[in-house]
Formats: sequence, structure tokens, C-alpha cells
Amino acid sequence: MGVITYTDEHTNIIPPSRIFKAAILDSHNLMPKLLPDAIKSIKLIKGDGGAGSIKQTNFSGGYVKHQVDEVDENTLTYKYSLIEGMGISDKVEKVSYDIKFEATPDNGTISKMTTTIYTHGDFELKEEELNAEKEKVLGLYKVVEAYLLENPDAYV
Repeated sequence: MGVITYTDEHTNIIPPSRIFKAAILDSHNLMPKLLPDAIKSIKLIKGDGGAGSIKQTNFSGGYVKHQVDEVDENTLTYKYSLIEGMGISDKVEKVSYDIKFEATPDNGTISKMTTTIYTHGDFELKEEELNAEKEKVLGLYKVVEAYLLENPDAYV
């Protein structure tokens, strides 16, 4: 099994607790609303949203299932693993994400996400594929950020 790990950071002017509430705690409601052409629904299929829960995100062209490994509202951290659906194949066993939202001195946020991809055998992902995934994640954060800027009373 191969393991590929990378970390990305994104800074914005929204306070970390608002980003966490919108992008993590209420993602099942907010993301289909903000991206209706891409995300059809996000359903909790096991558990209450805490550790051990399984969420299914339905896209226009498929689905993914995530297992929640940890959600901590005090430290603003969220860990989950992609366990089924798009992205999982005979070459990729699972993908784990570790997300932390930290305050900047001006009360903005540094979003740090470490992604660990577990591959079968000696399979290696191409740099272009990794960069494409990074851009998708950054795009999601930018959509949430824009929504929160336009709606200053949301998720306070």
C-alpha cells in the first residue's frame, strides 16, 4: 500500500467559528443550496453526525460516502474518511481528511487541511490529479466564504 500526504492552507476574513458551523456542521443543508447543480443532497445514513457517523453526498454524476472520525466544536477540527463512491477504486483504498480552522490576528481564519490518500499496491497519483482535487476543495471554501460575506448574520 502506498500513502500520499499533502497539506493545504487557505486564509480568509471570516471568523473560524462561522466557517466551521457553515462548512462542517451545517454542510448537509448549505452545500446543496449553494451548489445545486453539483451537489444534489447530503444525507446522514448512520449515526448522529458525530464520530462513527456516515454521510452520503449525492452529486449529479455519482456519490461518495464519508465516515466521520472526529468532530470537535471546541478546537474547530473535523476528521473524516472517504470510504465509498467516486474517488475510491481498485487503485485507491481510502482518503482521509484532517481539517482545522484557526483564528488569524485580525479574527479571520486559516483553514488547514491535511489529505492522506491510501493507494493499493504501488499506484501513484499524477500531480495533475492532485492539483485538480486541491482546486475543487478550495472552490468549495470560496463558495462558503462568499455566502458568509453576503450574509453577515448567518452562522454567528
